[in-house]
Amino acid sequence: MGLLELKSFLKQEVVDGSDHVVLPSWVDDPRSDCCGWERVSCNSTTRRIVKLSLSLIGGFLYGYLITLGRLELLDLRRNYFNGSIPQNLGKLSSLKALYLAGNLFKGSLPVPGLCELRRLQVLDISHNRLEGTLPSCLSNLTSLKVLDVHDNLLSGSITPNLIPSQKFLQFIDISNNVFEGSFSFSSMFNLSKLEHRLIWVDISHNKLSGAIPSWLLQNNTDLKFLNLRNNSFTGKLDPFPQHPLSSMVHMDASYNHIDGHLPKDLGIVLPNLQYLNLSYNFFKGELPSSVGAMRKLLLLDLSFNNLSGKLPNELVKICTDLGVLKLNNNNFRGDFFSTDFNLSDLRALELGNNEFTGGLMTKEEFYAEMRIFDVSNNKMTGKIPNGIDAKVLLLQKNSFEGQIPCEGFFNAQVVDISHNFLSGQIPSCLISKAFSNVKLLNLRDNRLSGNIPAEISFFPSLRILLLGNNRFNGLIPRQLCQLRDISIMDLSNFFSWSIPSCLSNVSFGNYFSYSWGNLMFSYWNIRHEDGYSDLYPLVRLYDFTSFWDNVKLEDQYVFNIDFVTKNNLLSFKGNILDYMSGLDLSCNNLTGAIPRSLGKLFSIRALNLSHNHLTGHIPVSLSNLSQIESLDFSYNNLSGRIPSELVDLNFFAVFSVAHNNLSGRIPDKGQFATFGINRPILSCLSLSMDPSNVWLLNLQNNRLSGNIPIQIDLLSAINFLLLGNNHFSGLIPRQLCQLRDIRIIDFCNNSFSELIYSFSWSEA
Repeated sequence: MGLLELKSFLKQEVVDGSDHVVLPSWVDDPRSDCCGWERVSCNSTTRRIVKLSLSLIGGFLYGYLITLGRLELLDLRRNYFNGSIPQNLGKLSSLKALYLAGNLFKGSLPVPGLCELRRLQVLDISHNRLEGTLPSCLSNLTSLKVLDVHDNLLSGSITPNLIPSQKFLQFIDISNNVFEGSFSFSSMFNLSKLEHRLIWVDISHNKLSGAIPSWLLQNNTDLKFLNLRNNSFTGKLDPFPQHPLSSMVHMDASYNHIDGHLPKDLGIVLPNLQYLNLSYNFFKGELPSSVGAMRKLLLLDLSFNNLSGKLPNELVKICTDLGVLKLNNNNFRGDFFSTDFNLSDLRALELGNNEFTGGLMTKEEFYAEMRIFDVSNNKMTGKIPNGIDAKVLLLQKNSFEGQIPCEGFFNAQVVDISHNFLSGQIPSCLISKAFSNVKLLNLRDNRLSGNIPAEISFFPSLRILLLGNNRFNGLIPRQLCQLRDISIMDLSNFFSWSIPSCLSNVSFGNYFSYSWGNLMFSYWNIRHEDGYSDLYPLVRLYDFTSFWDNVKLEDQYVFNIDFVTKNNLLSFKGNILDYMSGLDLSCNNLTGAIPRSLGKLFSIRALNLSHNHLTGHIPVSLSNLSQIESLDFSYNNLSGRIPSELVDLNFFAVFSVAHNNLSGRIPDKGQFATFGINRPILSCLSLSMDPSNVWLLNLQNNRLSGNIPIQIDLLSAINFLLLGNNHFSGLIPRQLCQLRDIRIIDFCNNSFSELIYSFSWSEA
């Protein structure tokens, strides 16, 4: 079988509507030397083909390579090959490197063919759809240096003596599979032969368990890269090596169940570490001062542990190359920005949910390249400095005071400074120069006052605006109506006059958008000459470019807000915000009628106008709010009937018109009778919400009359049924006895004729 016949089975490219022949240098001409053809390399002495590089070609792979018996390197990466890996690859007995990554191969490994390649040094079958277990006959590959099977569907346990006679293995990657069970490297390898040889080990994103394989640090002084992320390893980092591992540059043991204290000599043993991620474990105690010995550290992530105490000065004074520092969700305390603070290259600083005290850094240059700056939920004090900036700026739940500064926020996409003690007005000078890219602005729960500046219309990208529970007053500015992409708006303050009818111009979710629930950040690739590029002879055999590309300092911010809906302050996080939309104008001094134009908010899910002084009727146009789930008009001066057209609203979970002057009968059809019991409900909280999800119906303090509909038993999940202080009459329906989840019933001050039932409800 010759190369020309092989070529005929490869995919022909289509360029400008016509076929474009691949490998044009491969021609049927006896005068043409195939050793000079593209993607072909020959032995300089024998002139036999030894290397064939056919990546990104496509086509079909059958048995057309078996005649190339002297082939030493075969590269078929990133094609469209599917089906099983051909077993007759075993005929290529001289093969030293086999690259099959990035195809669509499926099924189990070709045990007979693959295990016959006894000279093989590099086996890369990553990024396929292979299933089953690793075959035990891999032990036949006694020359193997690189074993890469990551991103498949391989499963089962790593059996003892799987590769018992290895002498040369330096690189192993079994990540992103579904291997499970107790895992011990000692059962997989002969440690005495592997000692001092392993350079790269990645077993992340599996279901492996058992004790953390600490022998890797004990026996491999050349180890550079170790990734144990997202498994279920337990135990402690003990025993820890007594000798420095000066080659190690990357260690990730995050998302496991490791506990105990961090080793006191952590930084001394790993002096050249650039990336250390121990997040999402159960480490406790203080951070050892030896961390200051890791002078080359670029990323340190200890978030979501139980660490405590003050940070060692050595960390913030000596580790000056740090670009990402994540200490959030621990119990650290003390002043973070101390006089010894010397971390000027930070791109991400995440300190949220600790007990840090003191003020913020006042040097503007410190924030110049900041992507994420998170000091939320601490005990920090003082003023917000001029020049503060970051793409994600989280200062909420502290004790900051004073006014919002007039300089800063130039690159901000997320600004949350809620739950502090800020006062004064929103400065117009700031709005005219900053916030042009802001998507989320949360100023809730402060002491801000005055009017909302008209310049707020300069925020073209704004999606969430939360100004509630401050002291803003005056008119609701019509400029808010120009923020057409808003999905959630909270203006519960002391605003007066009427509700602007132009709010119907705001989308409140009425658009198609791909997920925007998080922001991704890539800081840089770790690719230093003293780091990953020094991988000895492996570089000549194995292309490590893809791994360098994967070793990025990445981070993300997941949008997280609180918003009042369904009579509760609920949290919305991440992609769920793609589905949530709402307008909260409660607790103001608004007067006049509810604008009929609000019926154009077709996609809104929560509308809260409670605790105002609104008058007039409930507009019939609100029956167009086809996605509404929570409608709260309580504590106003509304009059007239509840429009019967509202029965067409199928997604109600909460309807509250208590404390108004409404009269007439309750509509006894549609949602008011069954609340969508026969229709599926799409909820912003649960895409599989049960149709009988209504848990609150509040009609108190009106002048409603008539009987309670007998279909009341269809509200099977209701907790609160509040009908007091109305003019209801007739019998209390027997169907109430079926409401097993009821907690509070208020029927007082009505005109019911008699109660003749014996209720037997379980305790709530």
